[in-house]
Amino acid sequence: MIKSVRGLNYHIQIRNEYASETLVLLHGFTGSVDTWDIVIDQLPETLKIITVDLIGHGKTEAPQTATRYTMEEQVMDLDSIFEQLSLNTLTLVGYSMGGRVALSYVCKYPSRVKKLILESASPGLKTEDEIISRRKSDEALANKIEQHGIESFVNAWENIPLFESQKKLPKEIQHAIRNERLSQSEKGLANSLRGMGTGVQRSLWNNLDQIKIPVYLITGELDEKFCLIANEMKSLLPNGNHFLIHEVGHAIHVENPQQFATIIKDVYQNNLGGY
Repeated sequence: MIKSVRGLNYHIQIRNEYASETLVLLHGFTGSVDTWDIVIDQLPETLKIITVDLIGHGKTEAPQTATRYTMEEQVMDLDSIFEQLSLNTLTLVGYSMGGRVALSYVCKYPSRVKKLILESASPGLKTEDEIISRRKSDEALANKIEQHGIESFVNAWENIPLFESQKKLPKEIQHAIRNERLSQSEKGLANSLRGMGTGVQRSLWNNLDQIKIPVYLITGELDEKFCLIANEMKSLLPNGNHFLIHEVGHAIHVENPQQFATIIKDVYQNNLGGY
């Protein structure tokens, strides 16, 4: 469905509309609602499952001005969506960029979310030097996307070290991931980097100790950077849990969707051993 949200058209999908428990899934950079399909197919029909194309991605509108893409704007859009769908309590899942959105949402609207699942996500950067460096690299990448087009960008993006482990996936899955990336718009991706890239979002490290709800951090053992981030986040969260998934990298829900779905089911059933 398409919903008008604070002046923008958002693409949203809902499964099991009349289930009592609600799960919302937020994709990463270059992703869309399609990234969750294999995971959703393994979840019970007792869950209402909502997926959202974030601003500039998938079938959601891609405004021309980067200021509309800030994390603050995206979080307000998300809350408006939840209001329109009459969602009073939910479990929020976010992958990578979507994880930063999910964490930012919980920091601003803590009462609506009862459990938070973050896959390969961070609270942002800590030092001014890191922020300045990342902001410059994100701006350079945004300019490249606009100047050279989506295919040139995807050819480079799918070969960065972060996604090396995805090359072990079956060819049809790799092909589906590539097509999802190619379906994006240059303006949407470029402005997403400028508006809510890691270099411009507000750091949330100092907010972690205020998050009282259960937070489940999921990382792949081949993604060393985000494993370290998750360990540090867990030490600061009052109710943090860390699941390390073996033999996968950054995108656990793609590389091992069965185990990712099992974690979601176990979060609901409070049966969290064995990881």
